Amino acid sequence: MKDLSADIVIIGGGLGGVAAALSALRMGRSVILAEETCWLGGQMTTQAVPPDENPWIEREGGTPSYLKLRESIRAYYTRNYPMLEEVARDPKLNPGSGNVSPLCAEPRAAVAALDDMLAPWFATGRLTVLMHTKATGVEQTGDRFDAVTVDSRDNGPLVLRGRYVIDATELGDLLELGAVEHVIGAESRDQTGEPAALEVANPMDQQAHSWCFAMSYHPDEDHTIERPETYDYWKDYKLDFWPGPQLSFIGPNPVTLESDERPLFVGDSDAKAAPDNWHYRRIFYRRHYPDGTYPSDICLVNWPQIDYCDGPLVGVSPEEAARHLEGSRQLSLSMLYWMQTEAPRHDGGQGYRGLKPAGAAMGTLDGLTVYPYIRESRRIKALFTVTENHVGVEAREGKTGAEVFHDSVGVGSYRIDLHPSTAPRNYVDIANWPFQIPLGALIPERVENLLPACKNIGSTHITNGCYRLHPVEWNIGESVGALAAYCLQKGESPRAVRETPALLEDFQRLLAGDFGIPLAWSKEVAETPRMELFGRVD
Repeated sequence: MKDLSADIVIIGGGLGGVAAALSALRMGRSVILAEETCWLGGQMTTQAVPPDENPWIEREGGTPSYLKLRESIRAYYTRNYPMLEEVARDPKLNPGSGNVSPLCAEPRAAVAALDDMLAPWFATGRLTVLMHTKATGVEQTGDRFDAVTVDSRDNGPLVLRGRYVIDATELGDLLELGAVEHVIGAESRDQTGEPAALEVANPMDQQAHSWCFAMSYHPDEDHTIERPETYDYWKDYKLDFWPGPQLSFIGPNPVTLESDERPLFVGDSDAKAAPDNWHYRRIFYRRHYPDGTYPSDICLVNWPQIDYCDGPLVGVSPEEAARHLEGSRQLSLSMLYWMQTEAPRHDGGQGYRGLKPAGAAMGTLDGLTVYPYIRESRRIKALFTVTENHVGVEAREGKTGAEVFHDSVGVGSYRIDLHPSTAPRNYVDIANWPFQIPLGALIPERVENLLPACKNIGSTHITNGCYRLHPVEWNIGESVGALAAYCLQKGESPRAVRETPALLEDFQRLLAGDFGIPLAWSKEVAETPRMELFGRVD
């Protein structure tokens, strides 16, 4: 195998991996960034999910580099698309005008923005990016990672050597490959003390993954796909707690668990907003452009009907995981086929045959995303574990605000949002207080030079539900990249940085001063619980 070396090796090119690379590069370090798919960006690109953000994101609660990413996505449209002038002038442009986020956009826009952010660093000779590259093994000496072996489609097997290794993979791959102490699935109430935890731990109780897809609508055309292989299975599928068939527009309300029906269309599909599925995660809005420029909007399907509950992806054999991945693909294709052929229409009749898989927008032929949307990963056993008791409104009854962490390296806010699981069990959706990201949750108990930068931090099954979203993952990655560079600069370990007051204060000063990372919320926001499912505060 060919050896490649850098100060820091990052496995996984999602939002956390890219953010870690950027902060380490800013601090003068060399970086190898390896990503198993064709695009950088993870949940924002290969999974195509519009950013789930805190409602104050336009003014507070994001790092400057994350806000730069958001503005670059908007600029991608104003620079490249024939947008109406009054639309292009909107400083808070929402390209898709979707309900779920103030920044619903096509994944290619985020890919381009991330590429632009990395572009200046290639000429320094300190950045190597390897696409289509997946970790296959780990070389270790004692409690240290020496190297990660990878299989690269373009370069064959490689050995990536680094003084620090960052696991930014979607499923925490290096934790298993390197036998790093970690947790999977749902802990028990005795283990975590969380009110929403299970009575008995269940490692196989993991949030459902979803294979999202995109579609356009051409009412006078027929784009019906071939009947999926397992359509009959999914047509008859109904979980005990689900209020209707899986293939339907009916699902549980995440908070009340009561039956909630959201049709595909309510009124005009061209409307800027409507309480239906079409507008919920719309990522392209044709009315932002002169009439006739584009034939249709594009809607991303990431609805509870495609949450796959038949089995988890971690803690099972590779063969079983592959079956579940194919199962989720079949579920999503079956949902599309059902909508095309059997769904009740808003105007009477049956089936929307004009629904067309938007493969060009997704970078695929079938309209499914490049990679499934992953909500839950392996999680490190960390120096500190964030629990519901630190951030949940009900769990902190009588207290105002989240726990204040002395070792904060950033902030975030999102409801504790657990989708139906592979147990299976129903939603768990809990109001949260705007929270901080504690450094202790980013440092493994034992391994000295491995750091997490995705959904694999020291959270629980419950709190992963609010620490897994886009701006929080970015902040985690940015702080972890800076931590690795800082440790190399000072000749100290991550544990020493956290446990030595002078070093911790110096590192926090670096994050807040050089990177502009907010380490605490304003008093006004800190004392405002996140009660609504989504929204924006201007």
